[in-house]
Amino acid sequence: MVKVKPFAAVRPPKELVKEVAARPYDVLNSIEAKQEAGEKSLLHITKPEIDFDPIIDEHTQEAYNKAVENFKLWQERGWLVQDKKEMYYVYAQTMDGRTQYGLVVGANVEDYLTGKIKKHELTRKDKEEDRMIHVRIQDANIEPVFFAYPDNNEINAIVDSVVKSKPADYDFVAEDGFGHHFWTIEDDITNNKITEIFSTIPAFYVADGHHRTAAAALVGEEKRSKNPNHTGEEEYNFFMAVVFPESHLKIIDYNRVVKDLNGMTNDEFIEKLTEDFIVEDKGTTIYAPSGLHNFSMFINKKWYSLTARDGRYDDNDPIGVLDVTVLSNLVFDKLLDIKDLRTSKRIDFVGGIRGLAELSRRVDSGEMAAAFALYPVSMRQLIDIADTNNIMPPKTTWFEPKLRSGLAIHKLSK
Repeated sequence: MVKVKPFAAVRPPKELVKEVAARPYDVLNSIEAKQEAGEKSLLHITKPEIDFDPIIDEHTQEAYNKAVENFKLWQERGWLVQDKKEMYYVYAQTMDGRTQYGLVVGANVEDYLTGKIKKHELTRKDKEEDRMIHVRIQDANIEPVFFAYPDNNEINAIVDSVVKSKPADYDFVAEDGFGHHFWTIEDDITNNKITEIFSTIPAFYVADGHHRTAAAALVGEEKRSKNPNHTGEEEYNFFMAVVFPESHLKIIDYNRVVKDLNGMTNDEFIEKLTEDFIVEDKGTTIYAPSGLHNFSMFINKKWYSLTARDGRYDDNDPIGVLDVTVLSNLVFDKLLDIKDLRTSKRIDFVGGIRGLAELSRRVDSGEMAAAFALYPVSMRQLIDIADTNNIMPPKTTWFEPKLRSGLAIHKLSK
């Protein structure tokens, strides 16, 4: 069962939240961040390289020092203020008329190390270390990670009660059109009840932020090893996560574009596809996949439906049943000789938030030879894979909306 605790968040005053809150560090590059960052934006802390002209390498000591300087400065100026007491927080997001409600909690380092916080992606040591540096130098979790958990009616009822009991502490629509809503839970009895209920929840599932999760847990482990008086209750034993019931979350498609057809003409490639797929010409109107094992392809100014033929996949294999596996095996590997999606320069990935028109645009521009859209993975598939200790192929899941950074920060020392 998982362990959580409330914490005293460092966060912006209500009147400044929209100026401070920012998109996550990894969804925009340094140039975009510099253009997007206002005076009070958290991007000056999460992407401090933007404070230099010209922009410097984000991995230099100079950049790290600037991050620490800015975090202190934001607190001195009152742009970030620590709450007086430990509590949980409700964080809700609205996209396309649908709202998902999560809780901001301190997740337990030991739960990650023992596998109660389950992952579905591989992490890279270099990326882990990069994130660990940021946690170490700030002695804080500046940005949250994003977890799912099995639905629980008691937690849902508590969240519903909090939301209905008072106006949101924060309530704003960001420039991307997504709504962000945030409530403090100041009642000690309610906070204790949340801790108690989560002690009956068997696992958390990493939805987004695998490298940040690993980094936060590993820094906590480092601190534990250096403390001869370690008890397990120190603040560094916990890291900031926003946890959502699985039914609230929706995974959107994560699509692929390829630069060439491995020496084949368009007609030759389509003919080869008929060996493993039922291929239907859908003309020039955008076609979206209709269900599992159905794909859409854009090539030579036309959309096609590709339906995998029976016997080409294994519905009893949690990895083999995934459409990313089917497409990788039958198209990228077999026909295009793209063996490793993590390292190949002949393939690129497009988050579904950009829409299917982005796929046709990249092909029509001549940059790419063909594009493939996939039916989204379900939360149930993700949980099944994590529960069986399997790892999804790269670039399988895309969650929207992304968590806004800066609504809460967790210090590792009181």
